[in-house]
Amino acid sequence: MDARTEAKRAAAEKAAEYVHDGMIVGLGTGSTAYWVIQKLGERMKNGLKIKAVATSNQSELLAKELEIPFVPLSEIGEIDLTIDGADEVDDEWNLIKGGGGALLREKIIATASKELIIIADESKVVKKLGQFPLPVEIVQFGYELTLCKLASYGCITHLRMQEEERFITDNGNYIVDCAFGQIERASDLHAALNMIPGVVENGLFINLATKVIIGANDGSIKELDRN
Repeated sequence: MDARTEAKRAAAEKAAEYVHDGMIVGLGTGSTAYWVIQKLGERMKNGLKIKAVATSNQSELLAKELEIPFVPLSEIGEIDLTIDGADEVDDEWNLIKGGGGALLREKIIATASKELIIIADESKVVKKLGQFPLPVEIVQFGYELTLCKLASYGCITHLRMQEEERFITDNGNYIVDCAFGQIERASDLHAALNMIPGVVENGLFINLATKVIIGANDGSIKELDRN
């Protein structure tokens, strides 16, 4: 296991300690969340009793392989705790997410959660968001017009591809990766992008994280303080 993978695993296992019996737990998506699901599966074999919801088909399949039981969203009003990764996290715990293509479901689950623990390796911590291109989920109809409107906000747009085909999210939408450079007013940009017809949701997560756990390449972990 390389140092970066070990950092992700360490942060994930620390976050899993916050899961307790009887919780409804939101399971994130991506290479860091993978380790959370693995750890929760291990803890369930040792007696932990939880129910889960997932932010992607991929995470749900993995959790079911580990015999983690699921509860339909229609049967719950809120989620006790969600653990998920991030592509970037700034000093105020604002996030860019969606590199894995599950941003819409991730945001739905995050906003329904009492707590959102973000886990990442130290490379994801930044002073200002924007080095990582901002994912924006858009409907397929009229996507060319939506791309033009997104570009008018000062970014370079790239329609995400997968094996020479347009990437399709679990909800049947496209993802546009928008290179803004440094984002000065993330909250304002979040609101503006979501007003564009054709935009379903964007990957700015503002004031949603309640805890951030970072894994370092030396295997140590730390919980960030909010500036």
